[in-house]
Amino acid sequence: MESDLSSLRITSLDEEGLEDEGMEDFGMGEQEDDEDDEDDEAEVELTLGFVEKPKNPCLLLRHLFPSKAGGVPAWLDPSDLPSEKSSTCGFCGEPLQFLLQIYAPISDKESTFHRMLYVFMCPSMSCLLKDQHEQWKRNEENPCRSVKIFRCQLPRLNPFYSSEPPKHNCTDKPITTGAPLCCWCGSWKGDKVCGSCKKARYCSAKHQSMHWRLGHKIECCKLMNSLKSSASRVVNGKSIQATEKYASNSLWPEFEIIIEEECTVDTEISEDSRSLSSLALTSSRMDETYQLLSDKFEADTDKKVWASFQERIAKAPEQVLRYCRDLVAKPLWPLSIGRPSKADIPRCSYCKGPLSFEFQIMPQLLFYFGVNNYPDSLDWGTIAAYTCLASCDASISYMEEFAWVQLYPTATVV
Repeated sequence: MESDLSSLRITSLDEEGLEDEGMEDFGMGEQEDDEDDEDDEAEVELTLGFVEKPKNPCLLLRHLFPSKAGGVPAWLDPSDLPSEKSSTCGFCGEPLQFLLQIYAPISDKESTFHRMLYVFMCPSMSCLLKDQHEQWKRNEENPCRSVKIFRCQLPRLNPFYSSEPPKHNCTDKPITTGAPLCCWCGSWKGDKVCGSCKKARYCSAKHQSMHWRLGHKIECCKLMNSLKSSASRVVNGKSIQATEKYASNSLWPEFEIIIEEECTVDTEISEDSRSLSSLALTSSRMDETYQLLSDKFEADTDKKVWASFQERIAKAPEQVLRYCRDLVAKPLWPLSIGRPSKADIPRCSYCKGPLSFEFQIMPQLLFYFGVNNYPDSLDWGTIAAYTCLASCDASISYMEEFAWVQLYPTATVV
C-alpha cells in the first residue's frame, strides 16, 4: 500500500520502465469514521484530467493504454467485450455511447498490472433523468441505468500485450486483432452481420438500419457486384472495403486526457478562450440554479456548497476529471442536494465487498463535446464513479461498477 498521498497520480506505461515509475499505482489511505465530513476531500491530493486533441491518433490505440474521451473505446481485453444487454440503455434500449476511459493500474496486485475504467452513457437527457431517479433504489439486483461504468484488468503476462513497455512512435501493433466491432459505432461487439454482403457487422438492428440508410446500401451493392465478377473484390481498379468502420456521425469528438496533479496547477484562471467558454457554460447554469433555489429551504446551504465548488474548480476551470483512489477522498459536489449516503452506494456485484469513490466527471466535458445548452440537451452537475475497493477478479473481463449522477434541480423528467 502507498502511504504518501503526494504520490497519487494516474500513470501510463513508460518506455523507461514499468515497475518503478511507470506502473506506480494510487495509494490507499486510512479510512475515516466520519465519511460525511465535507473537509476530507480538500485534505487529499487529487489528479485532474484535461482534454487535448491527440497529436497523433495512433497514440490512442489500445496497446498504448490511453486515457481518452470521445470517439470509440480502446478495449483493454479486445475479445471478451461486454454483453449486448450490458451495452444498452436500461430505459430506451439503445446502445450506449462511449464517454471516456481512464488507465488506472494498481501495482500491489498482480492481476491489476493493467487496469482500465470505461464510462458509457445514453445521450438522451430524458434517460439520464430517469437514471437519476433509479439510482436511489437500494438493494436491487439489476437496476435500470443509462450511465454504466466497466472495469477491466489484466496481469502483466497476458495474451493481448507484450510484457515490455510499448513504443510511443506508432510502430508497435497489438498482438491480437480482437473481436469484430460494429462498423457503425465502433464501440460494441458486432454480433450481427449484414444479410447481403455478409461482411459489415453491427451491435444492434438500429445501427444496421442507420448504416444502411446513410451509405452502406450503396457500398453493399458495389461489394456484391464485385464479388460476383471477381474474387479479388476490385471494382474499376479500386479496392472495395467490406466495412466502413465507425461510420456514425454522432460520436463525440475524440480527445486525449492529460493528467496533472491538482497541487501543481496554476491557481490563476487562464485567459485562454477555451477556459472562458467553459466557465461561461458553468456560470449560466449557476445563475439558473441560484434562481431556482432562492425560495427553497436548503437554498443557503446549496449556495454555499456551489460557491465552494466554483472556488475549487476555478484553480483549473478546464478540468473534466477529478481522480483520487484514497479512502478519505470524496466527490466535489456542486450542490448539497442529490448526494448519496453510505446506504445509497451498493456493494460490489462480484465479491460483495465495499465500493469506494475513485473519480468524477465534470460538466465541462460537455463543452468540449460541443453539446448545446438547450433545456433538453444532455447535462449533469457531476458523475461520480464508485469502484470495488479490492478491484476484485471475476470470470468476465468487464465488470460493472457504480455511477452516481447528480443533476441540477432545474432539470425535470420529460
